[in-house]
Amino acid sequence: MTTLARPLLAAVLALAVWAPLAGASANPNNYDCGGHIEAGKPQPGDDSTQVQYVFACGGPITGYQIQPQPGDTGFSTDVSVFDKATAAPVTTDSFTCNGDFPGYGFNCIGKYTGTTYANIVGTFSIDGKLCDEPRVDPLLTVVYATADSKGVVTQAISGPYDLGRPRGCPKSALGGKTRIPSDETLKNDATTKPKATKKATAKKKATPKKKAAATAKR
Repeated sequence: MTTLARPLLAAVLALAVWAPLAGASANPNNYDCGGHIEAGKPQPGDDSTQVQYVFACGGPITGYQIQPQPGDTGFSTDVSVFDKATAAPVTTDSFTCNGDFPGYGFNCIGKYTGTTYANIVGTFSIDGKLCDEPRVDPLLTVVYATADSKGVVTQAISGPYDLGRPRGCPKSALGGKTRIPSDETLKNDATTKPKATKKATAKKKATPKKKAAATAKR
């Protein structure tokens, strides 16, 4: 059963630190992360709409933040990690989430090895139906914090990443329009030529002298 958070102070992501791993990404400020959202399982005693988020990164992280839009009414405090190939739990990795609700985001701290693009899976809840417009579209930011032998903490932040609009919803006029435009959208916008427009020309009015001359000829 998923535990929904109660109002708490936002967690400080840098507090969760662990030794860097061999083969980790050379630049944790520019990780390769991505994911999506979909309908979550209904929770007993909670009438809010449950939203499940799934994402993976190409390197280790010690925390992340989810910023839903519209805001959330609750979220799971315990988040598990699952092997992408077997769907088995990665028992060495997990996160704990805190934040205020209703709110516009929550923070999670823990450990993610990040060597196999395992899936981080959590939930949050929203008011209204999942496929109603405007549809929820959360942003993700990840953090990687390490400490050296003297206890000096170094923190890297990567993102934001757009987890997109919910999967499984019918098409709408706003389909494909995410908070952060996709590379394809930006490419199409750059190659689309603006339509040529004709300059409007104002008609010249006859001057009083020309009008008088025209009257005299009659």
